[in-house]
Amino acid sequence: MFFSPLYFLFALPALLLGLWAQMRVRSAFGKYSNVRAMSGMTGAQAARRILDTNGLQDVTVERVPGTLSDHYDPRSKTLRLSDQVYGTPSVAAVGIAAHEAGHALQDKANYGPLALRSAMVPTVQIGSWLGPIIFMVGLFLSGAFGNSIAWLGIIIFGATAAFALVTLPVEFDASKRAKQLLVANGVVAPQEMQGVNGVLDAAALTYVAAALQAVMTLLYYASFLVGRRD
Repeated sequence: MFFSPLYFLFALPALLLGLWAQMRVRSAFGKYSNVRAMSGMTGAQAARRILDTNGLQDVTVERVPGTLSDHYDPRSKTLRLSDQVYGTPSVAAVGIAAHEAGHALQDKANYGPLALRSAMVPTVQIGSWLGPIIFMVGLFLSGAFGNSIAWLGIIIFGATAAFALVTLPVEFDASKRAKQLLVANGVVAPQEMQGVNGVLDAAALTYVAAALQAVMTLLYYASFLVGRRD
């Protein structure tokens, strides 16, 4: 049997952290979306100012549908902001926009973890679903051959856990850059940083939860296989 009660012992910490992180994100974003930035800048304007003052005029800023679907695409040099961020002059909006601009600055500086994460994307897209399938196939096979197939699945899925861990310094560094750039570029006043910190720190927790979930799932697979008796 693939799933067992042991799985929930491994999954529960990440699940609880993830739920708490999502609650904090919704609470902080909801609160500071209603607090107007003193500069009056929208998320798009804040991103544009940060990019331009750092020599990134070639990076475009676009609106994308979705809720908190904001991201930076290093392949097309495009910073995409959600509807709630793009045209809203709130503390939450400019904080998120600056975070995404931080990724563009990482790209410009050839920031190692960002380059590594981008290189890992194709492997992770395959490994996240193929690894568990190969692992289950190995469980249904007997003997050393089956164990070898199962371990291969674990190794392939391990790329997902590695990707989640590499993501942590990328996101933490982008938030650090954002907090510095917002004040330096006159987008927010120092007294508004409490709101920026609340939104970006809550968002950071979601990446921690995702990394914990990936690592704990990997450990569960390994412990299940080690404890299996033919």
